[in-house]
Amino acid sequence: MVHNATLERTPRMQMDPHYPFDAIPGHGEPREVADGVYWLRMPLPFRLDHINLYLLRDGAGWSIVDTGIRGPETLAHWERVLRDFFAGAPVTRVIATHMHPDHVGQAGWLTRHCKVELWMTRTEFLTCKVLAGDGPADVPEDALRFYRQCGFDDHQIDIYTQRFGRFGAMIERLPAGYRRLRDAQVLDIDGTAWEVVVGRGHSPEHACLYCADKQVLISGDQVLPRISSNVSVFPTEPLADPLREFLAACDEIGARVPDEVLVLPSHNEPFTGLHARLRALVHGHHEGLTRLHALCAQPMRVVDVFPALFRRTIDAGNLLLATGESRAHLNYLEARGVLAASLHPDGALRFAQCAAYQPTASTDPETLP
Repeated sequence: MVHNATLERTPRMQMDPHYPFDAIPGHGEPREVADGVYWLRMPLPFRLDHINLYLLRDGAGWSIVDTGIRGPETLAHWERVLRDFFAGAPVTRVIATHMHPDHVGQAGWLTRHCKVELWMTRTEFLTCKVLAGDGPADVPEDALRFYRQCGFDDHQIDIYTQRFGRFGAMIERLPAGYRRLRDAQVLDIDGTAWEVVVGRGHSPEHACLYCADKQVLISGDQVLPRISSNVSVFPTEPLADPLREFLAACDEIGARVPDEVLVLPSHNEPFTGLHARLRALVHGHHEGLTRLHALCAQPMRVVDVFPALFRRTIDAGNLLLATGESRAHLNYLEARGVLAASLHPDGALRFAQCAAYQPTASTDPETLP
């Protein structure tokens, strides 16, 4: 399953970024967006039908940031980029912002073909390795229990089991080793400093790249201009609080990266207006939490609260994303002592108000610069 797809929430704060480029490049056609920085768009076979990758001039060669999903179409685009655009110039490294298949899917092929290292944060690399090892027959019993506690019926459980184990099919075999990225680490790319800015919530240790000299932030999925990254709880950690991590990351990115940067996201178009977008993302989650708390005046299962968070109809295609994100919001409120969860005889958890909800500083858009 690809965990980075998004669902439109309702309503949302209207703070539209500015998009400085009039045209979107065709798939596999690099376009320069800053000195030595190229935007490379690749297709995806999902509702979210594209991903943005970035090529950074690096001396006589090129550093690659993210790789696209595994598949013949992506591979054909890469072969053409290596042959026609790089024109024999070497690849110096492959960087993956995080472990979702549309970002790391072709990384194994590229690192082997170009004989270079894969650069990732430790948690992303190791998590990717674990998920890639699951097969369709490996559905764990505690995962089925997790989704039954969310309120899944037998048909919805079937949807989950049919999708389990697909992760590995969407990525090429990863290399055995990698080069570790760390928060605040500085990479020398073409004689210019690129700082690693780690974000969390959407994935466990997502690496953004900030270049002060070029005034560019490669934001990956951590900050997107038109959509909000999925922030989900999964059966691997049922009591996780990724929404707290995501909101804290918005605060930290706003404090570390200036507003005037050109933001290069993994989806939609490059944009300016970073701080306004961070405020809008935080505000949107704050509004969703407020609606969710109000809805839980009566005990609610996870599958009952979708209308508080999403505009789009929830169907088989987005059920798991909606469930994970709803559970993340419920866990956030439960961890703050304003909702309480109880397990009912039907095997489903129900969440109910137990105290008034007041947003904490980390969900207040006024705290952002």
